[in-house]
Amino acid sequence: MQRLYFLIVLLMVPGALLAANSPDSIPMSIVPKPVMMKRAPGEFVINRMTTVLVEGTDQEDLRIARFFADRIRYCGGPLLEVRTMAEGDKNLAAVIFVHKKQPASMPAEGYELNVTPKQVRVTAGSGAGLFHAVQTLFQLLPSEISRHNPPMSYKEWNLPAIKIKDYPRYPYRGMHLDVSRHFFPKEFVKRYIDLISMYKMNTFHWHLTDDNGWRIEIKKYPKLMQIAAWHTDHEDLPWNERPAQQPGEKATYGGYYSQDEIREIVQYAADRYVTVIPEIEMPAHSVEVLAAYPQFSCTGGPFTVPTGSYWPNIDILCAGNDSVFTFMEDVLTEVMALFPSKYIHIGGDEADKSNWKKCPKCQARIKSEGLKDEKELQSYFIKRIEKFIVSNKHKMIGWDEILEGGLAPEATVMSWRGVEGGIAAARQGHDAIMTPGAYCYFDHYQADPAFEPKAIGGLTTLKKVYSFEPTPAELNPTEAKHILGAQGNLWTEFIQTPAHAEYMAVPRMIALAEVTWSPKSHRNWKDFRNRMSEQYIRLSKMKVNYCKGSFKVSVNTEVDKKSNAVRVILDSEQPEVPIRYTTDGNDLKSSSPLYTGPFEIKGNGVIKAGLFLDDKLVEKATEMPLIFHYATGKPVKYHSDFSERYPAAGVTALTDGLRGTNNHRDGLWQGFLGNDLDLIIDLGKEMPINSVQTNFLQNQRSWIFLPVVVEYSLSSDGKKYHSFNEVPNKIAPKEEQVFIQPFNFQFMVNTKARYIRVKAKNLAKCPAWHEGSGEPCWLFVDEIAVF
Repeated sequence: MQRLYFLIVLLMVPGALLAANSPDSIPMSIVPKPVMMKRAPGEFVINRMTTVLVEGTDQEDLRIARFFADRIRYCGGPLLEVRTMAEGDKNLAAVIFVHKKQPASMPAEGYELNVTPKQVRVTAGSGAGLFHAVQTLFQLLPSEISRHNPPMSYKEWNLPAIKIKDYPRYPYRGMHLDVSRHFFPKEFVKRYIDLISMYKMNTFHWHLTDDNGWRIEIKKYPKLMQIAAWHTDHEDLPWNERPAQQPGEKATYGGYYSQDEIREIVQYAADRYVTVIPEIEMPAHSVEVLAAYPQFSCTGGPFTVPTGSYWPNIDILCAGNDSVFTFMEDVLTEVMALFPSKYIHIGGDEADKSNWKKCPKCQARIKSEGLKDEKELQSYFIKRIEKFIVSNKHKMIGWDEILEGGLAPEATVMSWRGVEGGIAAARQGHDAIMTPGAYCYFDHYQADPAFEPKAIGGLTTLKKVYSFEPTPAELNPTEAKHILGAQGNLWTEFIQTPAHAEYMAVPRMIALAEVTWSPKSHRNWKDFRNRMSEQYIRLSKMKVNYCKGSFKVSVNTEVDKKSNAVRVILDSEQPEVPIRYTTDGNDLKSSSPLYTGPFEIKGNGVIKAGLFLDDKLVEKATEMPLIFHYATGKPVKYHSDFSERYPAAGVTALTDGLRGTNNHRDGLWQGFLGNDLDLIIDLGKEMPINSVQTNFLQNQRSWIFLPVVVEYSLSSDGKKYHSFNEVPNKIAPKEEQVFIQPFNFQFMVNTKARYIRVKAKNLAKCPAWHEGSGEPCWLFVDEIAVF
C-alpha cells in the first residue's frame, strides 16, 4: 500500500514529470550538489550528428568517453562516434573530453563542465574527475537516461546550457557491504558498485569474512572454501534464534568468490573509479576460520560455522600461537595480490579476551613481550599484522578498537562506536574515517518499523543521515585534516536478499554521498529532499528497490522573536504530501485541520499529526505532548557545552515544550559528554516560582547515566542567587533498564525570581564495573519545566 501512495506522491511533485524535450523546465536536481552551478540560456542537442571527442590519445580518456556514448545508446539514444580529436574539430558540435594536468585550482577528482548550444566541454585533471563529470551529465539529461529496459528506437537527447565547477569535500566517500552473514551474487555486487559510482562515492568496503562465512578463495588454505564458507541452512528462523550445527547436519548455505571473480569485480569497480577495500577480520569474528582450522584457537575446538547470532566473540584467534600469524600472513599475501587498494582492513573489533586470559600461550606471550594485559596483547597482535601489511606497501585500516593499547602511526581508524574513536585517532595523529552507528549504520530501520521490513533495530532516517557532520567540532584545524571522510555500513544479519540490501542502502547512501561531497555550506535538507524527487524517478526507471522514506511527521517548536509566541512546526520527509493535525489529542480524520504553516500554541496540549493521501492516513500518526510552562520559549544561556552529536534543537531545546522518549536518539535529548549541565533561564520578568522539573535519561548500556545531583537556584537580577536547593540522585548507576527520571523541587510559597540557574553534576566517567570503565559518560536532559 505504501508503494501505491508513493506513486501518487510523485504525480503531485511539481516538475517531476516535465517534458523531456523542454530543457528550461528540467529541474536542477543534481545529487550530490555541485560546488558551483550557473544556468545559461539554450540547450545542446545530442543527435546522430553529434560526435564524442577526446583531446589526446590517452586510452583511459577514450574509455570514459565510450562509457558516456554507450549509456546514451543503451537508453535509446543515437549511436555516437567516439574518436580522438583532430585538427579542425574545435568548432564541431561535439561532446569534448579534456584531460589536463591537475591544475592547482582544481582539487583531486574535481571537474569543470561547460554546456553551450554549440558544444559540451568536460575538463578535469584526472580520469576520476572526467568520470564524475559524466555522472553529472547523466543527471542533467532527462530521466529516460536511467531506463532499465529501453526501447530500441532512436531519439534525441537535450542538455541544458550550464556551467559547473565541482570537486569533493572529502577524499574518502565510502559504502560497506557485509557478504559474510548473507552471501550475495557477483552480479549484485556490481550493481552495488554502480550505485556507489553514480553518486560520486569512491570506495567500496567489502566485508568478506566474519563468523558466519568466509567469502574469498585462498588457494593455500582450501578448507576455508570447503568448510568456513558454509553453514547449516536455518534461514527460515529469526537470526537470534538459530541453533548451532548438529552432528550429521550438512552445511549447505553460503558460498565464496573465486579469485577470478574477485579480479573481475575489482576491475569493474576500477573502471568506475571505485576503490575496493577488502576486510579480513581478526583476531575476533573468526569462528568460521576455527571451524576449518581449530589449531589456531586457544582451546582446540571443535567449532562449527555459526548459523546466526554469535555473541560474545569468545572464540578468537590465539595471539600466543605463531602459526596464527603465519596463517594470517599467507592469507593477506593472496589478498593483497588481488586488491590494488593501498588499504587493507583487518577488523579488530569486539574481541572478547576471556580465552586469552586462560590460554597458557597467550599468557606466555604477555610475559615474553613485557605486556601489561590482554588489551596490550591485542595491540601486539594488531601491530604485528600492520608491520607485515606495511612491509608489502599497503596501509592498515581497523575499527576503532585497534586504538586500545596503542597503535602505530601509519594505521587508519574507522570510528564506529560514535565519533569518539575518530576524535581520539585524529588527536594522536592517525587518519580516521567516520562511520558512527547513529548516522551511518544502514541496517537500522529508516522509517516506522510497523511498515518496514525486518531490521536489526534503531532508527536512522534519511533526514538523520543527511544531518551528519563527519568532522567533529572538538577538533582543531590541524587535527581535522586527519578526518578523511565517512562511510555507510550495511551489515546483513537481517538482510537475506539483494532486493532487501538495496532497499536498506538506498536512498540513505545518496544522503551520505552529498554529505561527503558537497560543501557544508551548500547542504540544506529541504533542498535535498526536493532534488530527491527527481532521483526517485530515475531510481524507479533503473528498477532499484529503494525505500520511499519515512512517512512520519516531525513536531518541533520555535519562538517568534518579535511576539515571543511559541509556534509549532510540522514537517516530514515527503514533499508536497498533505499533513493534518489536532492539538487536543483527538484522533486524526480527513476533516482535521490541514497544516499550511507554523501555528501558535498558548497552553498544554497533545499534537497528533499525520500524512494523508486520498483522504486516508498513510501511517501511524505522530503523537507529541506539549508542555506549556513559564520557561517555554524563553532564552537560555549555557555555561557548559552540550555535544554536537546530541544537540537536540540547540540552545532552545530545553525550553521548547517537548519531552523526549526512551529512545535517546529521538532528537529531543540534549547530551553532555563528560560535562556538567550548567545554564541560566531568563523568564523575562520577575514572577512567582512554585516548582522546577527536569527530566534526565538513564541508559547505561549506551553510557548514559543520571546526574549525581541537580541544583536549582533563583535570582531577580541575574547576579545574586538565592534559594539554593539540591536534588540528589538515589538510583544506582548499575540499573540496566532504560528509563526517564524527573528531578523535581518545590519552592516555598511567595518565592519570586526572573532567572533560574540549573546545574546537574555529570557522573563524568563510566564506573569501574562498566564496559567503558574510565571513559567519559553521557548526561542526557530533555526539558526544564518551570511552574
